Amino acid sequence: MTHRFEPTILREYDVRGIVGKTLHEKDANALGRAFATFARGEGARRLAVGRDGRTHSPSLEAALVDGLTQGGLDVVRIGVGPSPMLYFAVATLEVEGGIQVTGSHNPAEYNGFKLLLNGRSVFGEEIQQLGRIAVEGNWSEGPGKVEEADVLDAYVDRLVQDFEGKPLRVGWDAGNGAAGTVLERLVQRLPGEHHTIFTDIDGAFPNHHPDPTVEANLAHLKALVDNQALDFGIAFDGDADRIGAVDGRGRVVWGDQLLMILAEPVLKECPGATIIADVKASQILFDRIAELGGRPLMWKTGHSLIKAKMLETHAPIAGEMSGHIFFKHRWYGFDDALYAGVRLIEAVSKSGKSLTQIMDEMPQSVATPELRFQVDEVRKFAIVDEVLQRLSSDGATVDPTDGARVLTDDGWWLLRASNTQDVLVARAEARDEAALERLVGQLDEQLAQSGVERSAPAH
Repeated sequence: MTHRFEPTILREYDVRGIVGKTLHEKDANALGRAFATFARGEGARRLAVGRDGRTHSPSLEAALVDGLTQGGLDVVRIGVGPSPMLYFAVATLEVEGGIQVTGSHNPAEYNGFKLLLNGRSVFGEEIQQLGRIAVEGNWSEGPGKVEEADVLDAYVDRLVQDFEGKPLRVGWDAGNGAAGTVLERLVQRLPGEHHTIFTDIDGAFPNHHPDPTVEANLAHLKALVDNQALDFGIAFDGDADRIGAVDGRGRVVWGDQLLMILAEPVLKECPGATIIADVKASQILFDRIAELGGRPLMWKTGHSLIKAKMLETHAPIAGEMSGHIFFKHRWYGFDDALYAGVRLIEAVSKSGKSLTQIMDEMPQSVATPELRFQVDEVRKFAIVDEVLQRLSSDGATVDPTDGARVLTDDGWWLLRASNTQDVLVARAEARDEAALERLVGQLDEQLAQSGVERSAPAH
């Protein structure tokens, strides 16, 4: 038996597609077979498998587990929960890896698989390799066993194990995603007053789309904080590996601002440590890390890439603009929005200030939202290379870590190719509106020289 995946589902960081169109049960089964072959070649014998709350996750999980066991791997099923609960299971059970069936923050019709093996994410070229194994059909064989493990209580215990924070009044929005059950148990264990909304796990996402990086999706949380006069609010994406937050006045606390707040107590305990953020993060964050005595490191966007860099640099904490926060300090190094929420309560407590006051005191800048431009897949990386060449011949100050991040007296702008879609992504940040206009003008000029019309951004 050989199997060919629709190429678009084999993405940079995971396998993901539209159920019934690009992703089917037979794909889940073939992925199980291919991953078993790959994992056994790396010495693995036993995996943990979890799933999110989407309507098609049970059938995809069943097909996946069939494939894994046919390929000779033993499987420990941990049931419905957030991706970080699967990561926790992999870190604490006697397994060599794990797979979470999840569509993450995508709309209801999407689903997919996040893959871990031998202490790391499986991504990039290795995901393409799984596609080749499936096409060749040279599968490993064997009668794998299936057992079930309930890790939910152990996970909640661990989330609060060393919590040291004051009783605060916090609102939480699970967005009907996979965090719901864990969240309800978590808030019972935290001091203070906690108000939760949308904790029923519902794969149709009836209240709002579960992506807290889009401000419109935080409207219910803002209303909750306002109505109950809470200290702040916390929201999760569909599988709770990304966090969103609002302060007591309903202002969004973006990913880089959260990292700034969370890194401060970590640097008190780990002076001089490397703190990693992705290239989309504000210059204010990198300057603040240095001011606190840390070593700021700008790295490529993508949770798998950040995790790999953390291992290499022994960074105690890292974060992305998209709300992935990774704690190695007192945790396992994976992105966990529930744990980040617990640590946010702690960091605000230790600051002696309210989150609203912390936000008031942050240096102000103006920034564009993330700008996205539809381009031909084969052109996207070439355009960034052309821009880099022109800028370097003009003597501009450019960081080429992941695309082109250009630093000027006005501020900075970034242009990079998305790893997961046929789009270019851009962002600019400046000290005032006039400076921001000048930066966006430079960006426009570079795009125009490479034949990209800015008048038609991708949505």
